[in-house]
Amino acid sequence: MFNFAELIPIVALSIPIVAIWTRHQRKMAELQVKATAEKAAQYATSNAELEERVRVLERIITDGGYDTALQIEALRDTRDGDALRKSERDTSVN
Repeated sequence: MFNFAELIPIVALSIPIVAIWTRHQRKMAELQVKATAEKAAQYATSNAELEERVRVLERIITDGGYDTALQIEALRDTRDGDALRKSERDTSVN
């Protein structure tokens, strides 16, 4: 028949193993929570940036057509001016 006295050393040795395993699982859960919080913060920042870009696009679209045309021309003028300055620098260096 089965002797319960033989189980006492097995149980006594398994208690520390279970304690170590439980501590490890708790530490892994804490690390997972920290990583999740960091990802949530990154997504929130990205989301805020995207919302701001959408607001700008909505403002451009809902403004009058004349204002939109002026903004586009201003952007073109800026880009053309940058290209002109760059070409002047390149020719002056050579």
